[in-house]
Amino acid sequence: MVLQEVAKSGSRVKKGDMVAEFDRESMLTRLDDYKASVSQSEASFKRMQADMGVTRKNHEQTILSAEATLEKAKLDITTTPVRSAIDAERLRLALEEAEARLKQLRQEVQFVEIGIKADTRRAELELQQTKIEFKRAEANADRMVMKAPMDGLVVMQNMFRGTEFDQIKQGDQLYPGQTFMQIVEPGSMVINATINQVDTEKLRIGQKARVRFDAFAGLELPAKVYAIGTVAKSSRYRPDFVKEMAVVLRLEQMDPRVIPDLSVSADVILESIDAPAIVPAEAVFYQGGGSGQAPQPVVYVKQGEAWQRRPVELGLTSNIKVAVRSGLKPGERVALEMPPKQNPSGA
Repeated sequence: MVLQEVAKSGSRVKKGDMVAEFDRESMLTRLDDYKASVSQSEASFKRMQADMGVTRKNHEQTILSAEATLEKAKLDITTTPVRSAIDAERLRLALEEAEARLKQLRQEVQFVEIGIKADTRRAELELQQTKIEFKRAEANADRMVMKAPMDGLVVMQNMFRGTEFDQIKQGDQLYPGQTFMQIVEPGSMVINATINQVDTEKLRIGQKARVRFDAFAGLELPAKVYAIGTVAKSSRYRPDFVKEMAVVLRLEQMDPRVIPDLSVSADVILESIDAPAIVPAEAVFYQGGGSGQAPQPVVYVKQGEAWQRRPVELGLTSNIKVAVRSGLKPGERVALEMPPKQNPSGA
C-alpha cells in the first residue's frame, strides 16, 4: 500500500481530521462498478415487480373470462328442451368443461401467488447482495483514508528505506499491519521501557519511579508503573540468552519540553527509607567478627589528614549505593578504598 497523503509529524490534529490516505484509485473504480450494479439491480427489481403484477392481472382476467364462459354455458343449457339430442349433449359437455376450467383456474391462484412471492424474494436477495457488496467496497475505500480518533499530536514512525532508517514519508510503500503513525495526547504520556527478566519479580503495578530525559539534563519527572509484560523477548542489541520484559510507566507530571519519542531512563523505587546519608557500596567495609559473630560494617571518614574508622548501621542497599542509618553525617567524606596503614583492628 502506497502512502499517498499524510499529516506532518509533530502537527496537532482534531478528532475526525484526515491524517493519512493510501492510494485507492483501483478501489474507487471498483466502487463505481458496484454502484452501477446496484442501480441496475434496482431497475431489474422494479421491472420484475411490474412483470409480476401483469402476471397476476392476466390470471385474474383469465378467471373472469372462465366465469363468463360458465355463465354462458348455463344459459345455453336452458335451451335443451327445444334442441336436438345431439345439441343438448354438446351443451351439457360445454357446461361441464366450463365448470372444470373455472375450478382449475381458481385452484391455480395460490400457486401463482407462491411463484410471484418466490420470484420477488429471489430478486430482493440479489438486490440485497449487490448492496452489501457495494457497502463492503465503500467501507474498504473508506479504510484507506485514516482519521484521527482523538485530539492529539501526530508522531510518525521509522522504517528501513533500502539501507536508510528514516521517518515514514509520503510515497512510501507499507505492508499490511505496519504501524506508521501514532496520535498521542501530550498532556498524558506513557513510557515504553524494558527491564532484565530477573528484575521482573521485584516490580509491582503502582510503584513510583523517577524518569530522566537524555535530551534535557537535570529534568526529572515522577512516574508510576502502569503495566508489566508477561512474555519475555530477546533484546535487539543483546545475545538471545538475555531476555527482557516490557514495562509501561505513566508520567504523573508533565513538562512543556517533553515530546513523544524522547529517550529516557527510569529508576523504579522498590523501597524507601529516611537515612541521613547515602554512600557508594564500595565505601562500606566489613571487619571484625569471629567466635560466631558476623563482621560489622564500617566506613573510613576523613578527619584532617587521617582516616577515622567508624562503625555504621546500614539501611537499604542497591548494587551501587547504601543507605546509612547512623554513624555518618551528611557532607562527611568517606574512603572508597582501604586507607593506607589501616588494618581491620583499628584506625
